[in-house]
Formats: sequence, structure tokens, C-alpha cells
Amino acid sequence: MPTNFTVVPVEARADGAGDEAAERTEAPGTPEGPEPVGHSPGDGSPRESVPFVNNVEMERESFFEGKNMALFEEEMDSNPMVSSLLNKLANYTNLSQGVVEHEQAEESRRRAAQTPRMGTFIGVYLPCLQNILGVILFLRLTWIVGAAGILESFLIVAVCCSCTLLTAISMSAIATNGVVPAGGSYYMISRSLGPEFGGAVGLCFYLGTTFAGAMYILGTIEIFLTYISPGAAIFQAETAADEAAAMLHNMRVYGTCTLALMAVVVFVGVKYVNKLALVFLACVVLSILAIYAGVIKTAFDPPDIPVCLLGNRTLARRGFDVCAKVHEGSNGSATTALWGLFCNGSQPSASCDEYFAQNNVSEMQAIPGVASGVFLENLWSAYADKGAYVEKKGVPAVPAPEESRDSRLPYVLSDITTYLTLLVGIYFPSVTGIMAGSNRSGDLKDAQKSIPTGTIMAIVTTSFIYLSCIVLFGACIEGVVLRDKFGEALQGNLVIGVLAWPSPWVIVIGSFFSTCGAGLQSLTGAPRLLQAIARDGIVPFLQVFGHGKANGEPTWALLLTALICETGVLIASLDSVAPILSMFFLMCYMFVNLACAVQTLLRTPNWRPRFKYYHWTLSFLGMSLCLALMFVCSWYYALFAMLVAGCIYKYIEYRGAEKEWGDGIRGLSLNAARYALLRVEHGPPHTKNWRPQVLVLLNLDEEQQVKHPRLLSFASQLKAGKGLTIVGSVLEGTYLDKHAEAQRAEENIRSLMGVERTKGFCQLVVSSNLRDGTSHLIQSAGLGAMKHNTVLMAWPGSWKQEDNPFSWKNFVDTVRDATAAQQALLVAKNVDLFPQNQERLGGGNIDVWWVVHDGGMLMLLPFLLRQHKVWRKCRMRIFTVAQEADNSIQMKRDLQTFLYHLRISAEVEVVEMVENDISAFTYEKTLVMEQRSQMLKQMQLSKTEREREAQLIHDRNTASHAAAATKAQAPPTPDKVQMTWTREKLIAERCKNRDASVSGFKDLFSLKPEWGHLDQSNVRRMHTAVKLNDVVLTKSQDAQLVLLNMPGPPRNRHGDENYMEFLEVLTEGLNRVLLVRGGGREVITIYS
Repeated sequence: MPTNFTVVPVEARADGAGDEAAERTEAPGTPEGPEPVGHSPGDGSPRESVPFVNNVEMERESFFEGKNMALFEEEMDSNPMVSSLLNKLANYTNLSQGVVEHEQAEESRRRAAQTPRMGTFIGVYLPCLQNILGVILFLRLTWIVGAAGILESFLIVAVCCSCTLLTAISMSAIATNGVVPAGGSYYMISRSLGPEFGGAVGLCFYLGTTFAGAMYILGTIEIFLTYISPGAAIFQAETAADEAAAMLHNMRVYGTCTLALMAVVVFVGVKYVNKLALVFLACVVLSILAIYAGVIKTAFDPPDIPVCLLGNRTLARRGFDVCAKVHEGSNGSATTALWGLFCNGSQPSASCDEYFAQNNVSEMQAIPGVASGVFLENLWSAYADKGAYVEKKGVPAVPAPEESRDSRLPYVLSDITTYLTLLVGIYFPSVTGIMAGSNRSGDLKDAQKSIPTGTIMAIVTTSFIYLSCIVLFGACIEGVVLRDKFGEALQGNLVIGVLAWPSPWVIVIGSFFSTCGAGLQSLTGAPRLLQAIARDGIVPFLQVFGHGKANGEPTWALLLTALICETGVLIASLDSVAPILSMFFLMCYMFVNLACAVQTLLRTPNWRPRFKYYHWTLSFLGMSLCLALMFVCSWYYALFAMLVAGCIYKYIEYRGAEKEWGDGIRGLSLNAARYALLRVEHGPPHTKNWRPQVLVLLNLDEEQQVKHPRLLSFASQLKAGKGLTIVGSVLEGTYLDKHAEAQRAEENIRSLMGVERTKGFCQLVVSSNLRDGTSHLIQSAGLGAMKHNTVLMAWPGSWKQEDNPFSWKNFVDTVRDATAAQQALLVAKNVDLFPQNQERLGGGNIDVWWVVHDGGMLMLLPFLLRQHKVWRKCRMRIFTVAQEADNSIQMKRDLQTFLYHLRISAEVEVVEMVENDISAFTYEKTLVMEQRSQMLKQMQLSKTEREREAQLIHDRNTASHAAAATKAQAPPTPDKVQMTWTREKLIAERCKNRDASVSGFKDLFSLKPEWGHLDQSNVRRMHTAVKLNDVVLTKSQDAQLVLLNMPGPPRNRHGDENYMEFLEVLTEGLNRVLLVRGGGREVITIYS
């Protein structure tokens, strides 16, 4: 037996039973005061909050009474026993709010007890039947059959009914896949396709349901003023040409009054609407039975209802009674009233309308009966333009020459231009009542059972009625009468009414109450739909409409619905409102089918509908049919409806609350991501597709806050929202001890990513030490081909302090790890001086110093940065270093050609570095570096002594630099720029200058003998760093950003601290520096 339940959290109980139970569970002797916050005795991990797994403290005493479950004592601390869980489920009631977030409110329990509960017949079948058998059946179906013919009308109805039946099958599968609270179709769409789709389609469906109420009200007033009491019109037309405008004004006045009355009825309570529904439905059933009885009667006794024709044109029965030009009297023949309408006098010699004079007047039966053979005449379509005469085919007539239309002539004219797609748009609202029951799912006893059964039964019933009526109307009624929309040829009687037996008033009264009932059902369902959307909180400005009366009735939503419905009433034309409804309803149905198809194809574990008669192909066919019907009805209305839904979608995506409902779109995204990852897994990307996929390594302080937020700013500027960004960090410790801090740190990082608009993923690792954690990130961050190929990190500014958490040792090892992983490395020095995303650099240069070829990273990075608004106005300059043997002019030409082929705009400059002797400053700098290194390694200095030693070294460096500045410097070098050093060129230069340098070294050693004991490899590296730093400072000291080749770390690990000193000297005096080290592959190409 199906069970319908909702979990009520124990702590949400209004009677305080949860508190009493909690007091009973306190063990004797427990100290008073708040319980200390700590980890659970289990594995130390907090459990996810689940509706039926909460407040288990009150049952702890019963948990530990038995010893046969001692093995699971730790689990029982956070998870209930099965018996306890089942006990909670058995005491569960379905709340009318319908959303888990609202089930914890105390008011929901009282509201649930007061809300009336309905079954399948009253709650679903009757509302669907009333909405489907509404205004179109009685007011427009005969006209549709007359204009489109039996075949095309049958096709229209069959296609529309098939669309709704397929949608009902999909809706039944979704409705039986779990509890369906209030909100019905909105709830099903949003939980299946996500809050964005759910909110967009839900609001569109709400607007459609609201305008449907307006359409039913307009139908009610049309029946009242046209067929029941034409004399009740407030605005009277002075001429026949003004009748249409007067009718619109009357419908606006009466429609507003009817809307106010219906709103009051709905405000009183839904149970009164349900009671009235039985009365209204009884009238509908009697009306349909009267139609079938009338059709049967025509087979042996057709009614005598004449229709007057002039030639082949149908005449409206107004202003005359006798269908003849003259009639025989006691005093001879005399002209009739019809003669006076077409002639300028009652005399036989009067001047008459030419067509009237040349054609005869004849009468024919409006309803010849099913045995008359009129079925074949009505088989084909008879579309007409606006203002065209309603003519009978096959009747001889003398055509008149060009004539002026006189509105006073009693012809029956077409009020609008008719064609197939227009009729589809007008008819489709008659089948849109299929969700009338699901919109009130919160009032149903068992929504999972009632919605599928009641909806499909209603669709099958109404489809049979519509299809049979089309055939019967075409077989019984004359074609010109069918095309007479308002029954003008029948003295203003309803066309379908004259067919009915025993009296036309059965149809008139029945259709009147049918449209009234459908309007009430729309005004009942629409506010509840809006209330469900408002209570979900996905659209911030609608939250006020989530409130209502004490019994849960949506008061504010009803007020807004009435106001929107009034705009539809003011349109005052049923034929104009109907196509608008078709768009909104078709869009909703399309997404219901899409939701079912997506869930079925994804095969998510939670997709277990009780309704088994569905298939994804049926859902896909229904979705395609809905989309086709949207554009068939009106392509511009379809585009407008999609635009409205798209705007709502983007608004919810931008401003709406974050919701995780396990919807199918997220499942679809996961499947699409999996498919894409498997597709690109085969190998590294081509050079043309290469882009930096960045792993940003952040440092955290003691409060788990990011030390250098500008690093994220720079990452977002580099990426400009494209490609992969992984923001990683490391916490030192064990995961069991640090998981709470890790969660807090991750939240801080995500918050900062939101502020800096960095689109990417956050990955935080807890490791026993920072070195291993960083290595783990570099190795394992990412998934499949979506892995980083570039590491971005900040320069450790206080690397000389041994107690720094991110010491120089960790930094150098990270450089080695990135090199071993063949990943590019970006090191931002003075990163706190880098611009924020809100800043706009008004000019300046981005200088690239291209010393060693790195695969093109140095040229690609400035190009990417200049795509961002911060760096857009900066110019790019490329410097390269030439040796004495190089042709600087040719190097510049070659580089300009290379950049031209790369499609990169940059200034090119070649800097010639003359090979000269190593300066005394370089030796002194190297000596200080090695002495400091030895002291830090061999002498176990205390922290105070290290600081004193560091200060002493700094003073000696300053003095040495001042002394070296007074010495003669090398002659000024001519400016030009670059090609890169290749390894072969570097070896050749070293061999060429080795012998010449020996004598220079000996002269310098005489100044300070300890220089002779220095490691010459360190001396050469320091010489390069000092010389290159001088050149860079000369050219790029005022640059907005300087990009430099980053030298690799020494192969001998004993020289790591010297490596840091080399980099420090190389970048000394520069404000913003980005050290770049390539990943060992080409990242830029000249080919297309």
C-alpha cells in the first residue's frame, strides 16, 4: 500500500515534547550547564543533518539499555536505530507547505491539521475536467470545425491531446518519484531541473494559469452578454460598426466585477470552491449529455431552424423576420423588411443593392441531421480573411462588380482572418487544464496516487469528448452555421445550443457555469503556485507572497493574481488572450517532458517512480511536440515567452538563493563533464589549444585567513574567467584534528574567490608538513585532463628567517616539484603591490626580459593579461640580451618578424651585455652569501643570534655596494633587443672567456685573499644576477610589471640557500616582478 509521509523534526514540535524527552535522557549526576562542544565519540566527523536523523540525544538512554548492540554504540551516537527511524516515519504527516525548509515551522503542523484533504476524484479528476471542458468547447469548437473542416480539426485536437497525454505520462512519473507537496508542477520541474529552470518555468506557468483565469472570465461574460441577457449591456452601440467596441467595454466592466466576486469566493476558502465544483461539473455533464442527445435526435427528427441566404451569402437575422424579398398578402404582393435593408425605399421600383437585385433569397436548415450527408461538405477547410462573407459552397450566385461594404447590410462576416496555425493557438488552451490537480497537490491525501490516475483519466475522457464532438458537429450542422461564430444567422443563439436537446438553455446555462468553475479553479491554483515559489526563496522580491492566513491560504499571492488577471480581463478579447496562454502552458509542458527524459536517461539512483508506464522516448516526443506547437501557434509569441523565461532564469542565477535539490540538470552536468573528461584524456592538448590551467598556492595565517589576497586577483586577471583555476592551500597537522579548521579555511578561501571573482575550484590539503602537502597538491590536484599545467605562488618575502612556516627550503622544493611534473611556474614577487580587479592602470609598460627560451610563456602571459580591464591600456615591451658576437640589428629584425607571425603587438629592444671582468662587489656579495650559509648550517645559532648575524650581513652588504659604486664601471652599452641564449651558445661563451678571466681573478684576489677560496660557480651566478639586475633596473624600473626568466634550482641540494640569494639579487629594486619558468613544452605557435 503506498505511503504518503513527511518527516517532522522532533525539535520542531510545538508542544515541547522534544524538550521533555531531552530532559528525561539526562543521566543522573550530569553536571549542569551547557554541554561542551567537541567531536563525536565516533570517528570525529560531524554527520550530515538529515530530517529523520536528528535529536537522537533524547533516545540515547534506550540505545544503551541493551547489550546486544554494543558493537554499534559509537554509530548510535549520530545515527538512530532502525526501530526509532521507522517509528518516526509512521507518525509522519504530509504538510501543505511542501518544501523541506518549511516543514520545521511550528505553524505547519497546525496548518496541516486544518487543511481539507481530498481524494483523486474531487481533488484531481474534477478540477482537470472543469478546466479542460471549459470555454473553448462551448464557444469556439463549432467555429473551429467550420473553418478548418473535419479532417484538419480532428488533426488539431488529436495533436493537442497527444501533447497533453505525453506530458501527463511524464508528469505521472515525476509525481510518483517521491512526495509531491504544494506547488505541483512547479515543485516537479524545480526539483528535477534545478531552481533556475524551476523558477523560470514556474513563473511562466503561474502567468499562464493567471491569464487562463482571465480567459475563463471573458468566456463567462461573453456567454452572459451575447446569449443570456443581451439587454444587460451598459454600453450600447449606435451603429453596427460600433458594436465590437461597445462589446469590449461591456466585457471589461462585467469582467472586473466577476473577477472581484470570484476572488472573494477563493479568499473564503478552498473547501467552498470544491463544494461549488460539484455543482458546476454537474452542469457540464448535463450539457455534454444534451449535446449527444441532440445529435441522436437529429437522426430521425431534425430541428426546424432555417437560415436565410442571399445568393450564397449568409444573412444575419437582425432587422427582418421573413426570409424573402416580397410576400403575398390580401392586397397583393408587398416588399418585406429585408427589402428595406438592401433598398433605399419600400417601393418595388426603389434602387437596390446590385448583388441583392441579381440574386435570390433562399432558406436552408441550419441542422439537417446526421443522415443528411452534410458530413462530406464539411470535410474540408474553408478559411477566410477578415471581413469576408460567410458563403455556402455549391449554391449558384451572380457575382457583383466592385462594391462598397456597407456595415448596415445584414451579412454574416468573418471577424478575424482564419488559418490553421491561428486555430491551433486558439484551441490549445482548452486542453491546458491537465495540471489543475497537481497545482493543488498540497491538499491531496495521496498526491502520488491521485495525480497520475486523475489526470490521465481526465485527459482520456475529454479527448474522447472533443474528438467525437468534432465528427458529430461536422455531420449535423451546416457549414455556414459552423463558421458563424456568434450565431448571428440563428437570431443570436449559441450554435451548439440549437443542436442540444431538450432545450438550448441547457447548453447556455451549463457553459456559463462551466466557465465560472474553470475560472475559480484557476484563481485557486495560481496563488498556491506563486506561494510555493515564494517560500522556496529562489526569487528574493517574491518572498512577501509566501505569507498567508492562519489556515495557510495564500492571501497576498491571491491579491497579486487578481491584479494580473485584471490585465487579461482588460484585453477583453478571448481570441487575443488564448494564444498567449498557449505559449506559457506549452513551455511548461515542454520542460516537464524534458525533466522526465533527463532523469530517465541519467538513471540516477533516486529515480524510482511508482508509475511504470513511461519511457524517455515518449518524453522526448512530447517535448518536441510542445516546441513545435509553440512555433506553429505564433513564432513571435514563442520567442517572447522564451525571452521572459530566459530573463527570469538569469535573474535567479544571478540574485537567487543557492539551492541544492539534487536536480537533473546538475546530474546532466556531471555526465557531460565525465564525457568531456574522457574525450580529452587521450593526450596533452595541441599547442594551439594550450592555455594556462593554474594551480594557485595560497598561504594561510593562524586564523586561517589568506595572507596574499592579491594573488587571487592576479590569477583572475590572468585567466579572465577562462580555463581551469584550482586554488590550493596546505594546513599542517592531521586531518582528524584539523578537519574543522580545514573547513573554515576552505570557506574563507571560497569567500575570497567570490570577492575576487575567481571562477574555479578550491582544494585544501591537511598534511603532516607543508612540504609534503604542497607536493601532494602539485601531483594530484585536478581530475583527468582537467589538471593544472601552471603553478602560481607568491615569493616568500621573509625567507631569510628560519622560523618562517614557508621557508626557502619549501620554496625551492616546490620549484623542483613543478619542474619534475613538467609544469610551468609563476612566482609573483611583491605580490601585495599588484593591482586589484577594481583598479585600472592608465598606461605604462609590461616588460618582458627574454633570456632563455621557455616555450613562449613569457610572450603569452602579457598577451593574456592585456585581455583584462586592469592591464588593457598597458603596452608590451620585449627585451632580449645579446652577446658581443651577436648581430644586434639582425636579432631585432628576426624578433620583430617572429612577433609579427605570432600576431603579438610589442616593442622590441635588444640589450647588448658586454662581457667584462667580475667586479669586486660581486665577489663581496658572494663571500657574504657563503659565509652566511656556513654560519646558518654549521653554527646552531639561537633566534636572537641569527637576527644579529642577519643584521651584520646586511650592514656589510650595504658597505660593499657603496664601495663598488665608486669604481669605474663598464662603458655604456648600445640598446637593442633579444634573441634567446641557447645552450650551445652559452657553452661556447664560457669556453671563450675562461682563459681571459683567469688573470683578472688573480688581480682581484690580491685585494682580499679570502675571495680565492670562493666557489667559482657561485661567483659566476652572482655575476650574472648583478649584471642582469643592473640592466633591468636601467630599462624597466618604472614598468607596471616585469616578467623575467626564472633560473632553475641547483642540482646540488646543498646550494639551495644560495639559489634564493641569486633570485633576490636578480629582482632587487623592482616593484612588481613575475618570475616565469616554462614547463618544458611549446605553448605558442605561429601556425594557424
